Amino acid sequence: MSEPEGQDIDQAAWAGRKRIVDVTGLDIAYVEIAGAEPPIVLVHGFTDTSRSFSLLAPHLSGRRLIIPDLRGHGGSQAGEGCSVVDFAEDIADLIRRLRLDRPVVVGHSLGGMVSIALAAQYPELIGGLVILASTLKPDFGSHHQLIDGVAALRDPISPSDPFYDWWHACQPGVPRALLAGLAQDASAIPAARWRAILEEVRRTDLTAAARALRVPTLIIAGGRDPLFGEAHQQALAQAIIGSRLVWARDCGHNPHWEDPAFVAASIG
Repeated sequence: MSEPEGQDIDQAAWAGRKRIVDVTGLDIAYVEIAGAEPPIVLVHGFTDTSRSFSLLAPHLSGRRLIIPDLRGHGGSQAGEGCSVVDFAEDIADLIRRLRLDRPVVVGHSLGGMVSIALAAQYPELIGGLVILASTLKPDFGSHHQLIDGVAALRDPISPSDPFYDWWHACQPGVPRALLAGLAQDASAIPAARWRAILEEVRRTDLTAAARALRVPTLIIAGGRDPLFGEAHQQALAQAIIGSRLVWARDCGHNPHWEDPAFVAASIG
């Protein structure tokens, strides 16, 4: 449901704030926070949910926020496909269904990849792009810690699985309630879906899509990102004509948890 400006984020109540809309034939959940136009659409990363932006939202006070759960995550139905293009089609249809007028799309990690695919395919739908701790091409090796960690997951996944110590690693000061909620959300995703989405991500290369972008683009990078470090960020900046790269120097892969004020100020 829509929330008044400046309301504190209650992690325990987050799921109850979600609305449902039919998108590409699926029930897609989203949180809406009332505010001024143009809206901002925030697209979360792999195994996260709209909750991922719960710390950032208060710093964007005054703006209308639309924060969906990607298909197969959180309160959204899974459907059949789980590729970056499938996710991008959902976001395009969500923008149409909610009649959003050229929103700024902010995408974190997998959500950044989804946002690039969206902007390349449907430039008329969006007014700007913010790519947060993301990449054009993951290039995970066969024994990358993420690959091995996901391969080892077994149903039912426990929210206290030690894998989350690495997967949700961040600087001190991030609220434990957020991390616990994210682990709970991620654990509801079957292990087979974790692996299927990850395989789709591994074979995605958005270089050509990025070179075709003609929308204003900001890239926000974590200076200590263990997944998508400087080489990934420079590749993004070089591929997207006219883009601007800013660094959250003390942040890892989740600057919007670690320094949401900086991320919000960069978005403007």
